[in-house]
Amino acid sequence: MTELVGQTILLRELRATDAGALVEAAADGELWQSPVTVIPSAATVEDYIERALRGQRAGTVLPFATVERASGRIIGSTRFWKIDREHRRLEIGSSWLARSWQRTAANTEAKFLMLQHAFEAWDCVRVQFTTDVLNAASRAAILRLGAVEEGVIRNERIMPDGRKRTSVRFSIIDDEWPAVRQRLLERLAAR
Repeated sequence: MTELVGQTILLRELRATDAGALVEAAADGELWQSPVTVIPSAATVEDYIERALRGQRAGTVLPFATVERASGRIIGSTRFWKIDREHRRLEIGSSWLARSWQRTAANTEAKFLMLQHAFEAWDCVRVQFTTDVLNAASRAAILRLGAVEEGVIRNERIMPDGRKRTSVRFSIIDDEWPAVRQRLLERLAAR
């Protein structure tokens, strides 16, 4: 069982029993109303978790609950997905935090823990991020991590409301990881 532990948060593997806590975290800001990402509501949480666990069983996804260490409370979720062990690459995505945890060190710490695991434990050569072209906050956060914007992917996926989503792709490669790692550690120490 994979568990990534930071000072403020820990990432532990998502469980079917996390449904209520995920909905409670998403209720902080009614995040399921976002048109630019998929965040579970009471009506969709069971499918959200089952899809993540199905991907985990297939070996292409490793979903996490984001947990505040001090209280043990779930404050969001994230995952490794598109895991390709042969080519040593993956994507970090489906990341969200309760509104009261946004723009705190929690996101930086979660991404640091995930990047560290990808590059140092799994020896990845590439970690990518994909976000909706309309999600300016997510795009800015990914750039702050030190990722490089690679381009726009038109009609990359269909959103739950039927909208054809155009996405922006970013990546960090293994040669860049040492500098990105240092910058993230400095940011975390300054908080």
